[in-house]
Amino acid sequence: MDRSSFINSLPSLKQKLQSAPAELENIYLKSEQHNPWFIRPFLEASLDAILQQFIDPDKCQTWLSAYPEINSSTKRVGLIMAGNIPLVGFHDLFCVLAADHRAVIKLSDKDQYLLPFITDQWIEVLPELKESISYVDRLDKIDTVIATGSNNSGRYFEYYFKQYPHLFRQNRNGIAFLTGNESIEDLKKLGSDIFMFFGLGCRNVSKIYVPEGYDFSQWDEAMADWKFMSDHNKYRNNLDYNYAIYLINQVPHINLGHLILKEDEAIASRIGCLHYSFYADVAKVEEEFDNRRNEIQCVVSAAKFSGWDHVPFSETQFPALNQYADGVDTLHFLSTLK
Repeated sequence: MDRSSFINSLPSLKQKLQSAPAELENIYLKSEQHNPWFIRPFLEASLDAILQQFIDPDKCQTWLSAYPEINSSTKRVGLIMAGNIPLVGFHDLFCVLAADHRAVIKLSDKDQYLLPFITDQWIEVLPELKESISYVDRLDKIDTVIATGSNNSGRYFEYYFKQYPHLFRQNRNGIAFLTGNESIEDLKKLGSDIFMFFGLGCRNVSKIYVPEGYDFSQWDEAMADWKFMSDHNKYRNNLDYNYAIYLINQVPHINLGHLILKEDEAIASRIGCLHYSFYADVAKVEEEFDNRRNEIQCVVSAAKFSGWDHVPFSETQFPALNQYADGVDTLHFLSTLK
């Protein structure tokens, strides 16, 4: 399949996805019933991000123009999908197909319905894709593998697939840098970076850096739109458990009712919790970011940090085609397979 066919299929795919509300309603319902973390607003947000950033011929053309035409032979690329948020592996699939390879997909048992629905619609638009997409229960007869999971599953990937050319991704989180001059609207936008997908995505903000003497008094108002999260059973259970742990251990914290803020050096935080650290010197913060690069997926800030893609407030869950997970160029990897 040449690039033009791939790119030209995108407008029709977008139209099909936007004009299939009854079918999507069924997929959303099945996904919600199967995985309580996949609530309807977050399922819709996942699809919306893909429609905006990926399934767009102009953006795709610009993205692909930075890469030479693929000269390597077609490979069978095993894709081990994570299931922490809906459609988290779609970008990997998109890269595999754009590179004219074949995707052999092992779905997460937490996210079984939305991706096959999209690929079925795509095959109707571009029938030759039928030979390029397959779903399997066990990965075999592959030439390379891309896998995303926890740090524990990363060790599993290394053990079972080390003989293949591979990309293995493990735990990372988003962070945010605040100056203290943010408006209430800026903080409201930051709320979506923290709360979207219950904070389970690798791009969700799990820690913020704030200036010494920072005043958190605006946060209750700024995060009020997300109070509904505390009505979600699984989120509430985690929230209550973490709150109890902090109380028992007499850990200082700020409890907003649906979010607990805690001063902590760690990047990753518990569900329902947000870590923060104070800073006095921006240069030392930048140095820390560089030293902890393998823990950080993205940096949210009003101004760009050198060496990092700039992610404005509220944009963490809308990565562009060239904003690769872990900073590793997936399409370059796929384009250079021998």
